[in-house]
Parts: sequence; structure tokens; C-alpha cells
Amino acid sequence: MKRSPVILVMPGTERAGAEFADWSISLSKCYTDAVIAAGGLPQIFPATKAPQVIAEAVRRCDGVLMTGGDDINPKLYARDLPKSLARTVGPLEPDRDAWEKDVIAEVLAQRKPFLGICRGHQMLNVALGGTLVVDIPTQLPNSLNHRRMDAKDEPVHDVTVAPDTLLARLAGRRSFKVNSTHHQAISRLAPRLRAVAQSPDGVIEAVELKQNGNGPFLLGLQFHPERLIDRSPVFRQIFSAFVEACACGREKHL
Repeated sequence: MKRSPVILVMPGTERAGAEFADWSISLSKCYTDAVIAAGGLPQIFPATKAPQVIAEAVRRCDGVLMTGGDDINPKLYARDLPKSLARTVGPLEPDRDAWEKDVIAEVLAQRKPFLGICRGHQMLNVALGGTLVVDIPTQLPNSLNHRRMDAKDEPVHDVTVAPDTLLARLAGRRSFKVNSTHHQAISRLAPRLRAVAQSPDGVIEAVELKQNGNGPFLLGLQFHPERLIDRSPVFRQIFSAFVEACACGREKHL
């Protein structure tokens, strides 16, 4: 029987979990359900900053899924924020910021497939030297309402996809509708990344590595495909292609 590729899934944290009200791991089941539906076996990252554990966790997996969550600490990409912006920043997870940066470094060093969603998409950009729009309504007042938590499972706006990109090949079309549940976004792109999809107001909705023809699968998405896999084959195909890339990478290393 062929072994399912192991997908390391990055969780969020919460200060008081269900058992003993301890600092705990938090993760929407939608992510692991989407991985399983695509033929992968999810494995939850153990929420540690230990470098040796991070390196081993990435080495033992076949690919990494970096998920959504709370805001990234603006100290990682901006020096001083005006008070008007600082007050828009939500709860922070500094330990998560640290281990996710190290995981991304290991993913690139070990050439493992990577799919970043929402915060994961933003962390990829920050980890590689880019910056973020701290608060879309404040800094981009003429933009769409991107924080549609009332419609987290519903497509609410279009994205336009650049031709000759991984995302264009997966989608099989140049535009489609996505959900939108964020108040931050990529601002200055990291030097190693290129924007491959945008919303009508110009917000970056997807990134890939530059010149990634022979590189591992790497895709960052501002929207949440795991919540839309029953809505359109586009979103199922994103997970299927990611898991397939993980399976192919594992076979090469056997």
C-alpha cells in the first residue's frame, strides 16, 4: 500500500485551552480535513522554538502547510508604528512568529513543498524580508472590505491571476472568486517572491517564488481555500497539487 505523504501543519496557540486552561495549540479542523481529502496525512507541528526539533520536523515531513491566525508582530517588518496603526494590531504570538520563521528557513534549505494560507502567506513574505500593510482600512481607505468574517465560507470578491504561473495552471483560469477574512496584507514584496494574483483593489492575493520552474512547490495565498473545497474545483486542485508535490518529493528522497 502506498504511503500517504506527511504534511506538517503549523498550528496557532491560545493562552487557555480546554484541558487545565494551559497554553495550548489551536487549529481549525478545516485545514486537516482538506489535507486528508487530497490524500495527505496531517501531522501537527509541536509548537516549539527548539532549532533541532524544527529541523527534524521539517526533515521527516514531505511538505509544510502554514495556516492562518493572529497578526504577525510588526516589529519584524516595521520600526515604529503611529498610534493609529499600533492600536489596530490584534493579539500577538511572538513564539509562533519565531518558530514559523525558522520553519520557512528549513523548508527552503531542505527544498520541501510549502503552502501558506492567510497569515502563512504573510509570514512567508516577512520571513524573506518583505513588509505588510498593518491595517487595510487605515492605510488603504479606498480598498474593498477584506475582513468578511461574516462570510468566511463564501466567495466575496474576484482575484485576477497572472499568466504562466503555478496558480494559473492549478486554477485553469485567469480569475475566480475567493473568501476574505483579513485586515493585513503584503505591502513590499520580499526579493525572492513575485505577486501572482491580485484583488480588484490591488491587494496581493497570491505569491510564488521567482524563477520557480525547477524548484519545489511553493505558494502563498491570502484567501482560505480549505474553507471552499466544496465550492469549486479550483480550491480542491490547490490542495491536490500540493499533496501530489509532497508525494513526488518523498519518492525522490527514498
